[in-house]
Amino acid sequence: MVGFAYGMYSLIQRAVQHAVVGPSPMVVKPVPPGTEYASVRALGEQMSRPGGMTSVDLVSFLQERIRTLDPQLKSVIELNPEALETARELDLERASGKVRGPLHGIPILLKDTIETTGMQTSAGAFGLVGTPAGKNAPLVDYLIKQGAVILGKTNMTELAGFRGGPDGWSSRGGQTRNPHHPDADVGGSSSGSAAAVAAGLAPLAVGAETNGSIVVPAAFNGVVGLKPSVGLLDRDGIIPASQRQDTPGPMARSVHDVALMLNAMSSDPEGPTASSGIDYTQLLVPGALKGKRIGYPATFTKDGESLSVENSPQFSKTLEVLREQGAVLVPVNLRLADASQYEDLLLSDVKEELNRYLVTREGLPVKSLTELIHFNDDRDGTETDHQPGLKQINTSSLTPQERKEGWDKLIQDFRSTVDDPIKEENLDAMVSDFDTNSYFGVAIAGYPGITVPSGKNDDGLPTGAYFFGTDRSEATLLAVAHGYEQAAQVSTKPQL
Repeated sequence: MVGFAYGMYSLIQRAVQHAVVGPSPMVVKPVPPGTEYASVRALGEQMSRPGGMTSVDLVSFLQERIRTLDPQLKSVIELNPEALETARELDLERASGKVRGPLHGIPILLKDTIETTGMQTSAGAFGLVGTPAGKNAPLVDYLIKQGAVILGKTNMTELAGFRGGPDGWSSRGGQTRNPHHPDADVGGSSSGSAAAVAAGLAPLAVGAETNGSIVVPAAFNGVVGLKPSVGLLDRDGIIPASQRQDTPGPMARSVHDVALMLNAMSSDPEGPTASSGIDYTQLLVPGALKGKRIGYPATFTKDGESLSVENSPQFSKTLEVLREQGAVLVPVNLRLADASQYEDLLLSDVKEELNRYLVTREGLPVKSLTELIHFNDDRDGTETDHQPGLKQINTSSLTPQERKEGWDKLIQDFRSTVDDPIKEENLDAMVSDFDTNSYFGVAIAGYPGITVPSGKNDDGLPTGAYFFGTDRSEATLLAVAHGYEQAAQVSTKPQL
């Protein structure tokens, strides 16, 4: 985090330190060993024991861990000054016998595109630093109502990668590092969310994806990341790129914790549909893989060469684990749809939706994409082209009708690449080696996908198994991914 407005960061640090050690009725106790990598279930059990760890203890511990480790990782862009007070109130509720749900007292980090009161929502850009949003994004309120403690905001690839900088870098937050190795690819754009969870800075984080922005950093950092079906989760209050592609999604260290997050993010617990919501943990049971028909690519492309599955030892091992658990594996030939129009369509959407967002967001120094480009030029100079992505977006000239026609055709084509083999082979889900880049087409289709750690490569860096399926197949995907995770027993804790 040392890279963004360091003076501002120091002020935040001092405020948090005062909350921890200053005059306050809060009593902070040491947390049990291994708390930094404990599951939500384990944390909840500890907090439920008489005299056990409290939410205040946990939040204080993680704040100190962030202060110690994050100057190197730069995964957290801002801490919530109200986190300890929120934790104290939740501890009082628990002591009185009220527990809101599994996330009661559990700290969570949010990507810096998700609006929160009292903190910046800037997508890592100084041009979007100003008056905090007037209200939380709905999904933030859903999490808070379930008892989650908003710990802070995470760094990210600036403007979700649309500025044109390297993965994990933002002008406000600096360069996020992969906790497994500082020179390893951290992925983007939910880089900070993935790195922070991997480093044990928080048990849970929320990312957001247009194409690859959850599953890629999750895979590279060795955590679980779910990109839900487009439209499943509320996207209001999130800095947009394309409503045809955007979705928030949960990131954690286990499939079960991701499922708990999805439950909390799916609907307002006090709303009229609360009782009809799906419990995404219900199918996470032993033997979930037995009899499941899972397709996998007969060949995949790596470095421009078409290879068979035998050329990927890590993926071969993934298939072996699935087979041993009773899954029926079916090789399929995945058709690659034509993505030649994708970039033009996406950038045109970004131009319209980002401009609409900026003009309606109060208290920012810029009100349009053009003003943002000028702001960056004034701040960073014009000697080099430091924002090629934004300039390309600003030149987009597709009409709304051209975009609609192009998107309708493109999305349908990509959906058929997933739907057809699943229907023809009567599959429950599909799994791929991450080198196939299957996530790219799945994202265009608007379909769900989840990446789960599968081991480490020859360089000691995490690898991932990627499960995907058709629209609204999250419950099945979580069950399959959980079955794989429990059988594979992969540990990807970084040696910090």
